Amino acid sequence: MEKKLSFDLLFCSFFFAFLLVSWPAMSQEVENQREFDYNTNGTRGPAHWGDLRPEWHNCNTGRMQSPIDLLNQRVRIVSHFTDFQIDYRSSNATLKNRGHDMMLQWSGAAGHMEVNRSRYFLRQIHWHSPSEHTLNGKRFALEAHLVHQSQTGNIAVIGILYNIGQPDYFLSTMRQHFVEISATQRDKLLNMVNPSLLKMRSSLYYRYIGSLTVPPCSQNVLWTIVRKVRTVAPEQVNLLRVAVHDPLNNRNVQLRIKASIEGAE
Repeated sequence: MEKKLSFDLLFCSFFFAFLLVSWPAMSQEVENQREFDYNTNGTRGPAHWGDLRPEWHNCNTGRMQSPIDLLNQRVRIVSHFTDFQIDYRSSNATLKNRGHDMMLQWSGAAGHMEVNRSRYFLRQIHWHSPSEHTLNGKRFALEAHLVHQSQTGNIAVIGILYNIGQPDYFLSTMRQHFVEISATQRDKLLNMVNPSLLKMRSSLYYRYIGSLTVPPCSQNVLWTIVRKVRTVAPEQVNLLRVAVHDPLNNRNVQLRIKASIEGAE
């Protein structure tokens, strides 16, 4: 059993190291909702994203699209996960209502995540409600995406899932800022926002390679989903929804071929 586990860990490390080295630089997600929306019955909805612009073709034809369901026969469990590190710090940030979501974008050195010795620097966080990823078909009340980028342009995202329950502390600290820009798409500068307040550390993580979940749906994005589900108050979810144009801003689960759970209980 020990030999098999060691082989699995070695294989997984080499597999992801190869992918991280070989990925090309990728397109960033769209900054505002002028050309697409989440209306499933409209001509600009998710089913038509790939038709709206030539460079968005992956939204329709990509074979590594996100989000996915995280628990099925394709999932692989790897124990004693040690290649994932987070080092965040306080930095100035800008809160933006992008129309399709609320985004907090750090302007300085807010820290990084490191996977297999590849470093990805934290750029921004945004929220989807309800969640985009599902677990054994279950959808959650909210999902946060922390978007990182390497010096070569590769993208890695950490996802956090939330059930309805006690208020989330980080969102509580941001409440008044959300209220102030909920009715506008003006930017608001914030002093020294600490991403560590998100409290995302867990002993198990879901790991797979997918895409951005908004246009241009660029692929080869390294996804790490925190297995421990957090809680969020209903009013916090509602506040994030009021700010966006659509009542819901989640993309449906996409078909793909592989996902894995990495970590240790």
